Amino acid sequence: MMLKAFLLCACGAIAAAHSSHEQEPIEGPHKSLWYNTLPGDGGTQADSVFSGISTFGRITYHPCLSKEDVDYDIAFIGAPFDTGTSYRPGARFGPSGIRQGSRRLNLYGGYNVPLDANPFNSWAKIIDCGDIPVTSYDNAYALKQIEEGHHYILSRPPHTDSKQPGPSKKGKTLPRVITLGGDHTITLPLLRSMNREYGPITVIHFDSHLDTWRPKVFGGSPSHQASINHGTYFYHASEEGLLANDTNIHAGIRTTLSGLSDYENDGYCGFEIVEAREIDTIGMDGIIKKIKDRVGLDRPVYLSLDIDTLDPAFAPATGTPETGGWSTRELRTIIRGLEGVNLVAADIVEVAPAYDTNAEHTTMAAADTLYEIMTLMVKKGPLSKMVDDGQVEEL
Repeated sequence: MMLKAFLLCACGAIAAAHSSHEQEPIEGPHKSLWYNTLPGDGGTQADSVFSGISTFGRITYHPCLSKEDVDYDIAFIGAPFDTGTSYRPGARFGPSGIRQGSRRLNLYGGYNVPLDANPFNSWAKIIDCGDIPVTSYDNAYALKQIEEGHHYILSRPPHTDSKQPGPSKKGKTLPRVITLGGDHTITLPLLRSMNREYGPITVIHFDSHLDTWRPKVFGGSPSHQASINHGTYFYHASEEGLLANDTNIHAGIRTTLSGLSDYENDGYCGFEIVEAREIDTIGMDGIIKKIKDRVGLDRPVYLSLDIDTLDPAFAPATGTPETGGWSTRELRTIIRGLEGVNLVAADIVEVAPAYDTNAEHTTMAAADTLYEIMTLMVKKGPLSKMVDDGQVEEL
């Protein structure tokens, strides 16, 4: 009932990935519109990638928030919120922009060559659940809507191994949820939702900024709600006990600071830091090793990716751009290097399409990065496998 109230009041396995590389053709919307012109032709004609309604990677859309009987293994959900940003607004259009940028992911069948897997043709049922309805007039209410909408998607039984034990704190197997933001404030309600099912969780945070600033340092805090924004949400997450201390890590950091005390506070929140410039000394392999050594391969991990991890040359359409970042190729390689990490959920944030080029550089980069994350999840197999392998015994 709580979820319905918030939504109604809104303002307006692995086997398939490895044993066969054969692709299924994308079928079209209406058989009678297909005309056989050559002997032996048959089937239906699919929409072109430039036509049709946009979903992530042109996967099937289901209204999950209004249908309790829809199941899935991986669900995409949008959180169109940007009233917690300190510089450029516009990330409320991020979910639609990322979906637009993802149209070509399935053009040639969706097979991920470097990871040797096809996330679109595997054991996993993957769907797009649309967007959580979010008010733009009341931040406190909007964050509650995001938490409840995400939890409603997260907490139902998955399509695969729904009756098998899993790594949640109740011992259940749950679906994975990938959230399309939205400014980075949305990670706080998402972590609150995750905490309800997993308890304190380990976070991999790709960003150019720390986002652990104390509210009195970042923008002041004339009210409690003003203290919650896209630069302070990890501070609040730490204060609320949502983070697994001493296993979290930032990657891609290169922002200016108010002083070295910002690093000290970051340590209190349980984070280690990988600077963007370290790629020049330890390389991509060194960065991958630091991340995996920090988070381990046994515990549930949440991945939060700010698109400003990329240099503005590759992703200009973001809320707070910082020069000196990684290239799209470097970021995708680093993410692929996280194979083996138990990613149970993820988000991508701060995509503001209004600042993009007409070639959609940023939205395509965001979509392609999520494609790598989705592939990692598929390759890892159902979350029940974590228990089958004797992992996450502490839960």
